Parts: sequence; C-alpha cells; structure tokens
Amino acid sequence: MSTATFSEAHVWYRLFKYVLLGPLLRLLGRPEVEGLRHVPRTGPVIIAANHLAMLDSMYLALALPRRVTFLAKQEYFTGTGFKGRFQRWFFTVAGQVPVNRTGGTAAADALTAATKILESGDVWAIHPEGTRSPDGRIYRGRTGALRVAMATGAPVIPVVLAGTDKVNPRGHRLPRFGKVHISFGTPRYYPQLTPTHPAPDTCQVRAATDELMRELAARSGRRYVDRYAATFSNRP
Repeated sequence: MSTATFSEAHVWYRLFKYVLLGPLLRLLGRPEVEGLRHVPRTGPVIIAANHLAMLDSMYLALALPRRVTFLAKQEYFTGTGFKGRFQRWFFTVAGQVPVNRTGGTAAADALTAATKILESGDVWAIHPEGTRSPDGRIYRGRTGALRVAMATGAPVIPVVLAGTDKVNPRGHRLPRFGKVHISFGTPRYYPQLTPTHPAPDTCQVRAATDELMRELAARSGRRYVDRYAATFSNRP
C-alpha cells in the first residue's frame, strides 16, 4: 500500500468523511454543532480545541466543511509491514502531517509544519493542552498555537468539545453511543510579527495562551487548571 498522493488523499478524506466513517460517527455521537459561521470560508485558520478523547480530531473534521489538517507524531508514518503501511496511508488520507516530536528541534519542526499549512491557506487544528484531559477539566495550554498565529496572522477559532469522552471513553477500545457537542467561538486575531519584530514576546504569548484556555473553560462550564495535563495522573 503506497503513500497517497495529494489528490488521492483529498478523495479518500472526503470518502471517509461522508461515506466510510462519518455516518458511523454521526450515529454514535449525534453531533450538535454551533457557531460554524465564525469559521472563515477561505484563507488560513487555526482551530484550537480542548482535548477529551482520541476521536476529537475526527469529530472536528466531521463538523468543519473545510478540510482540516492536524500534526501527528512521526511514529504513525514509519511502521513496517502491512499494519505500518496501512497506518501511514490512513493518517495521510485523514489529513495528518508527520512531525518528529523527539529531540531538541521537535517543537520548532512542529511550528514550521503548522506555518506551512497556514501559508497554503488551509485549516490547521490543534489541541493546545497537548494531551487528553485526565478528568474533563481544561488544563494549561502550550504556546505553539499562539506563536504560529502571530507568525502567520491567521485567526484562532476557540472550539469547545463536549461528550466525545462518553463516545470514546479512555481505556475502552470500542466506542459507545453518546451526545457530542461542538461549539465554535468568535475568531481571535493577534498582532502579526514583522521584520523589525521577528520574535514574539514570551510573556505576551504565555498570557494570550492562558487567556485562550480560560475562555475555553468558561464557555465549556469546566474548571480551569493552571498546570499541564501531562503532569497529572488519570484521577480527578
């Protein structure tokens, strides 16, 4: 199974979304979507959503009328044998871009990959928490989304996901029936960097990221935790 070309990936993306996988996700989660009017129909857009379950990215792709691209760890694209080839093909057609998350340049490589997506006028989606919430609360966000927003001038759309953790519970292989709600907020715009100001102020980026995460918490009705989710156990 060879790696899909761009045109093939686009066809398969639509096939999975509307025929092979999308109908099943709709049946399981009965998604209710609000605020899509806030997402520009063209041009670069950053989707910043809270993270509850592995299926979050699929429900975001299902809700958005435009094709959305995520960054995925490189290991998903380097497997061997039939399983490895299938996994590489599936993540490619699902709109995933491989990124090396190990080593000193991992963060820079990820930001570069995201910037290229936006410079092409496409939609990039990210979960700023970096990992699934262990208990449903909203945790401190990584600053990558805001750094890319300032580098590209792309608007950031805050998105609240709810119910995906009921459809796709942690520790369970098979999904369950539930009710998914996806709410798109109003775009946030940030001052774009210029040749005279080539790097964002660290404190400014941190403050903007914290404000974004607190908005997600307020709109979701969930408590905000000013620590990274990765530092917590799976207990509430």
